[in-house]
Amino acid sequence: MSKVKKRAVVVCPGRGTYNRPELGYFHQHHSDKLHMLGRFDTQRQQQGLATIQSLDSAKAFKSREHLQAENAAPLIYSCAYGDFLSINRDEYDIVAVTGNSMGWYIALACAGALNADQGFELVSGMSALTQGADLGGQLIYPLVDDNWQSSEANKQAIEAVVNDPSASAEDKLHWSIEFGGYAVLAGSHAAIKRAMQQLPNIDGIYPLELPGHNAFHTPLMERASGKAFEQFPAEFFNAPSIPLVDGDGRVWHPSGTQADALREYTLNTQVTEAYNFSHAIAVAMKEFAPDVLILTGPGSTMGGAVAQVMIDVNWHDLADKKDFITRQKSEPLLLAMGMDSQRQLAT
Repeated sequence: MSKVKKRAVVVCPGRGTYNRPELGYFHQHHSDKLHMLGRFDTQRQQQGLATIQSLDSAKAFKSREHLQAENAAPLIYSCAYGDFLSINRDEYDIVAVTGNSMGWYIALACAGALNADQGFELVSGMSALTQGADLGGQLIYPLVDDNWQSSEANKQAIEAVVNDPSASAEDKLHWSIEFGGYAVLAGSHAAIKRAMQQLPNIDGIYPLELPGHNAFHTPLMERASGKAFEQFPAEFFNAPSIPLVDGDGRVWHPSGTQADALREYTLNTQVTEAYNFSHAIAVAMKEFAPDVLILTGPGSTMGGAVAQVMIDVNWHDLADKKDFITRQKSEPLLLAMGMDSQRQLAT
C-alpha cells in the first residue's frame, strides 16, 4: 500500500532574505548542486559580475557587496530554487507554488513556467531593470498588534499617510506589498521621508525603511516594465506544470494558462501595481487545502507574515500568535527551510 503524501504549498521569498546569518547558505545545503550554480555563474561571468559561488563562499559578509541588487537577487534565487529541489517528494505532494514580490519570479521557475536557467536570467534581468538611484524606496509598518491581531489604529495611520492630500502626484505614497500583518509602502524619496516622519513610532523599530529597496510594485516602475518586454519575449514563458498563485490571487493552472497572459502579468501588472502577498497565501490555502506550507530559504523572515494570514482567515482555528506557536510545537502547519529544525521535516 502506497504512503499517503502530505499536500504542500511552496512559498518563495523576496528581496532582503539573504543577510549575514545566511552567508554560505548554498554551499551548506546544496553542495550536490554546484553544477547548477556553475551554469548560473556562466551567465554572471558573461556580464562581468562576481560569481554566486564566490559571493556565497566569501569569508565575510559585506553589506555593500552582498546586498547590492545585482548580487542579492541572484543569491536568493539560487538558494531558494535549490531548496525547492530538496523538498522530499516522497513525503510531500506539491499542489501549488506562490511567492512574495521577487519570489514570484522564483515561483515561476519552481512551477515549471521557466526552466532553472531562465528563472535565474529573469531574476537577474528584472533586478537590474528595477534598480536605480532615482526610483524611490520602500518602508514597512505593522498592521497588527503584538498578538498578531488586526490593529485599527495602525491601519488608520497607514491610510492617512497614503491618502495625504498635501502630497503631489510625483510624491504620492503607494501600497507596494500587503505582507501578512505588515504594509510595505513605496514611493519617491520625498514620499518615504514624509511617511517616516508622519507614521507613529512603534517600539523604536517602525516605520522601518528597507535599505537598498526601490519603489517596487508602483507606477514608478513603468519604464522598467517597458524595457522588460524588450528583453523577455513571449516564447520565454510557458504554462506551468504545477499551479501558480499570483499576487492578485489568480491561479495559473497547467491547462489553460496562456504564455502571453503570464508574460503580461509578470512584466507589467505585478511590476507597476501593488502585490498582495496576503491574498496569494489566503487563496493558496483555501483553493488547495494544503496540510503544510513550505517556505524555501534563505532566511525565515516570511514565516511571521504567512502565520499572520493564517490567523486572519482563522486557518485551523488559529486566533492569535499564541495559538500559532502552540500548533507549531505539536503539528506544524508551516515549515521554514531557513530554520534547521523545520528544514529536516521538509527534506
